[in-house]
Amino acid sequence: MAYTTPSTNALITLSDYKTSEGIQSTKDDTKLELLIDSVSQLVKTYCGSSIVDFYSSAKTEVVTVNWASNIIQLTECPIVFIISVKERDSLSSSYTTLVENTDYYVEKSTDSIYRTTSSGSTKNWEIGPGSVEVQYTAGYADCPSDLKLAVIDLITYYHKDEHKTRQTIAGASLQNQGTTSQRGNVGFPDHIKRVLDLYKNF
Repeated sequence: MAYTTPSTNALITLSDYKTSEGIQSTKDDTKLELLIDSVSQLVKTYCGSSIVDFYSSAKTEVVTVNWASNIIQLTECPIVFIISVKERDSLSSSYTTLVENTDYYVEKSTDSIYRTTSSGSTKNWEIGPGSVEVQYTAGYADCPSDLKLAVIDLITYYHKDEHKTRQTIAGASLQNQGTTSQRGNVGFPDHIKRVLDLYKNF
């Protein structure tokens, strides 16, 4: 039986992978579904973004402001819609709901929120643990095509044990290329890392 429904929050479906790789057999479906889940989480962790998890369901993000700043940057990107922005001046205070384009300004190009005055000037956010709370949606309705290609390649990388630099198959020794030539690479093949870095939240 072929599966076509993705696991919860997976970046691709089993059907996506099998179609891309020209696979018709179902014998590896269970392993591939596990790899799809695992690689999806690996990519999200590396990118520092959930990619698809909060496109249609809201995320509530509590931000601690440690020093004087008029800007905060959200962890999920790109921003789709800001539902609410709240601020408090101490742990014992209740949050006050701010008004967009009066108390704050959203800059979607950097996934940032500026604290502003009613006249349009910037001012600093309140400093302290959990001083700002933002509820918003962000990400993509579906995994972008170029990122999907990198996910498919990464699944193949683990499925075929290409992460092992030397394999023995039917008595023959197979030498796989090292994972990277890029400085600071955590171990992804170069062509995969190049795509992942386009979506990495630095």
